[in-house]
Amino acid sequence: MQINKRVNTFDDWMDYLNEWQSDIGLKIPAAENFIMTPIYDDKVHPEIEFGDFKGNHKWERISQIPTQNMRDALLALTYVQGDTEFASVEQQRRLMENVPHDYDRYAGVRVMLEEIRHGVQMCHVLIEHFGTSGKVEARKLLERRASEAFPEAKNPRLLGAFNESVDNWLDFYAYTCFVDRDGKFQLGMLKPCGFSPLARSAGPMLREEAFHLGSGNDGLTRIVKGGKIPVPILQRFFNKWISCAMDLFGKDESSTAEWGYVWGFKARYDEESQRKAGNLDPDRKELNHHNRMLYHKEVADILTRLNSFLPENGPKLAMPHEKYHRAIGRWAKQPWSVTGEKLTEEQFQQHLRDTLPRPEDYATLKDIFKDPTWIEDKAMPKDLWGYQEGIRKATLGK
Repeated sequence: MQINKRVNTFDDWMDYLNEWQSDIGLKIPAAENFIMTPIYDDKVHPEIEFGDFKGNHKWERISQIPTQNMRDALLALTYVQGDTEFASVEQQRRLMENVPHDYDRYAGVRVMLEEIRHGVQMCHVLIEHFGTSGKVEARKLLERRASEAFPEAKNPRLLGAFNESVDNWLDFYAYTCFVDRDGKFQLGMLKPCGFSPLARSAGPMLREEAFHLGSGNDGLTRIVKGGKIPVPILQRFFNKWISCAMDLFGKDESSTAEWGYVWGFKARYDEESQRKAGNLDPDRKELNHHNRMLYHKEVADILTRLNSFLPENGPKLAMPHEKYHRAIGRWAKQPWSVTGEKLTEEQFQQHLRDTLPRPEDYATLKDIFKDPTWIEDKAMPKDLWGYQEGIRKATLGK
């Protein structure tokens, strides 16, 4: 979709959001009661908590930010975050055509609606705070497409993982467990942002993101307990999504991450605990690596837990090495194996064919999916949108 009409107001943009949904063929059932509105947290720390401006009041308006370089960096942080939200919906939109259980339909619908709302949130920040540049970028967020979901599109999403295909419910639950977990990390780093509108956006988004992670974690547990999908196939899908998510933390020795920290825009994920421990001056050139390794450990713990549901005498799931199948960072495009050994280029290409999802895996899964018991069923929640009631009351009260 190419938007030719200028976006002057947020209401203009919301009209284009409806056009985007129609253009990508998105039909979401049972969504009438979902609140699709920007939501801001009124309880954020009033001062900048890290970086060179620590102790100053958070900036409420772009005009308060000292330099154009800082404003440009903040604009990029906002539209990249928004790009991921719309991309994930484009990737997942076809899942409703083949649902194993009612609970899976509910989980998929809720995740997609919340991802759209997160995109709405970022576009509200762009339109209300960044002037003409923000309006242009908010428009572009509805024009790019996840390239594997839309092979004919010439304007792919900005980050690699958000151009991959999500073809089935194993993909979905691996994606929500591993890729949405990166989203939790990114929002956690933005939560103490020195620009108040972003800081106030992160809290509500994190609360919704928790459901996505829980759905992924719970979905993978239900799959493993179902016992129908062979562990080697699970492992290859895990290798795919975990390595993609590792790249989402960005380049090692990143000047973007360094200046984001210096300017008080994006913290360490564990900033609060690090500061309480007295670690006040991080290696600013290694911030992405620091956050990536926190993620790596968290995912490794998840795989350990999943292994507890597998037969003791059978194969186990393993965490892919941090160097494996990397497209970004110091290990990018280097022939490291899934267990961390250096290979020749020829060996590596065969190794990728052996360790990432194969065409025959998709054929096997298609046959397995014919019987819905491949994943354990789960009871539906009593109130589908009850978690939003507090938001509804707060919104209507303003």
